[in-house]
Amino acid sequence: MTDASESESNVVSAAEPAFTRRDALVTLTLEGVALVTGCTPAQAQSHSVAAPAVTTPPGARSELAGDTSMSFTKALTGSNVVLPLPFQSTALNGISEKMIVSHHDNNYAGAVKNLNKVELELAQITPDTPPFVVAGLRQSELTFRNSKTLHEAYFANLGGSGKRSGAIEKALADTYGSVARWEEQFRATANGLGGGSGWTLLELELATGDLRTCWSGNHTQTLSTAVPLLVLDMYEHAYQMDFGAAAARYVDAFFTNVNWDAVNHRLERALGAAKALRG
Repeated sequence: MTDASESESNVVSAAEPAFTRRDALVTLTLEGVALVTGCTPAQAQSHSVAAPAVTTPPGARSELAGDTSMSFTKALTGSNVVLPLPFQSTALNGISEKMIVSHHDNNYAGAVKNLNKVELELAQITPDTPPFVVAGLRQSELTFRNSKTLHEAYFANLGGSGKRSGAIEKALADTYGSVARWEEQFRATANGLGGGSGWTLLELELATGDLRTCWSGNHTQTLSTAVPLLVLDMYEHAYQMDFGAAAARYVDAFFTNVNWDAVNHRLERALGAAKALRG
């Protein structure tokens, strides 16, 4: 199957102080960038612009009022950028340089390029824009934005030794009975997508604070309020060049290269956000 990021023709024309609710809002604003790219919230904020003044109805209390540390990026500017691979392209064990570079430069970069095109189209919407045009643009925006986010998370959790350690081991054992049982679940989910299109995800559901192993298809079927901890791209473009139709061998290679330090970092931050939201 063809990934939506592969062709521009898919674009529709037209220290730990108490963690407060304000902290949670800041975390959620920056979490998508910080978690999946490996940068710090401060680095993520450095790419943002100052937020407009927050107005509050009389008598209502705003935790953001007067808070100069909160910032937001402007919407629909078409200025999303392609992040470089966070590891040397020759560093992966069992996944070739040709494969990972093609994946990054064509599929991921294509999604970012298409997202920018769609954003600029959306910025032109007026009250007279036909609803079907708006609907098509919004569908494309969701596809390309999620493709961008999930690809960045995928690349950022590669480049490691594949050896699990840290808090994620206990979390997986507590949730699934053993880490081995979780891995069976994750591999089975991934192999179920072999020859098709989609993602396999280990996520932390913010609403419950629980770990979930999820299947996601077409970039758009994601678990609401979930933060990706471990992301595996199961689109054919991620493995066909190296493994042909042998998707299970690609899953083996993926586990050999997982950067579990990145997964532990995501888990720590996601748990903080979940705790604050559940309050």
